[in-house]
Amino acid sequence: MVLVVSSSEKEREQLDLFRALPGDMAPRDAQDMMAYPFFSLAKSRRTAPIDFRSGGVTVRVEGTQEHGIATIWDADILIWAASQIVEARDSGLRPSRRMQATPYEILRFIGRGTSLRDYQRLKAALDRLQSTTIATSIRETTGRRLHRFSWINEWKERTDARGAPLGLELILPDWFFAGVLDEALVLTIDPAYFKLTGGIERWLYRLVRKHGGKQRDGWQFDFPYLYRKSGSLAQPRDFARDLRTLAARQSLPGYVLSVERWPGTPEILAFRPVPSTAR
Repeated sequence: MVLVVSSSEKEREQLDLFRALPGDMAPRDAQDMMAYPFFSLAKSRRTAPIDFRSGGVTVRVEGTQEHGIATIWDADILIWAASQIVEARDSGLRPSRRMQATPYEILRFIGRGTSLRDYQRLKAALDRLQSTTIATSIRETTGRRLHRFSWINEWKERTDARGAPLGLELILPDWFFAGVLDEALVLTIDPAYFKLTGGIERWLYRLVRKHGGKQRDGWQFDFPYLYRKSGSLAQPRDFARDLRTLAARQSLPGYVLSVERWPGTPEILAFRPVPSTAR
């Protein structure tokens, strides 16, 4: 009798198991994920692909009919994972793509509740991350080559011999893990990000944090560019209205937004960091 070992089992056996670190730590986000449209901005299930092309950059994101494309709220789990990887590296530990944690640890870090309903939503998010497929030329040496992966290779619930829960185990893809381990490709984000409730609001904070950074004079983009960069399915006029609303509310932590317009040109969203003494 020949025992056949699946590719996922082989991968699991080759990877060390990294147990999530306890305690509070700064949330870190991957810059590539902040700069391009990798996630659905809607809370309703999205099955229409995200297709972005600009210069030599290609991003194609697809989801299944059952789960849809991973949402920007699901991406909180990847922010947790990136934060764990960076914290381990900075502490002199050896992180791994194979990670173990309890649902409580993940939910607490990303500012969610810890009820049974929150746990069920966490599992649904893991399903979407695992079933979403990405093809991108980012970090490839030529735009003609695409790297294909899912946000999570696999995940499972762990139990002991008596069936008592031990938490969750998940395996991250090479593309994500390699980007996070490169210090230049990770940024610290404001913990208040997790309190942002709107999809466009969350997407815009990540884009602003990526491009605005700590530059004193900030940065700016016109509305049509932002619309293309978001991957949103909203109508352009509705998207523009949402941007104006966000500028009026000033809800992005650490940044001041303003909308500018000159005759014959598209509206511009400008943003600059708030001085730390004024926060």
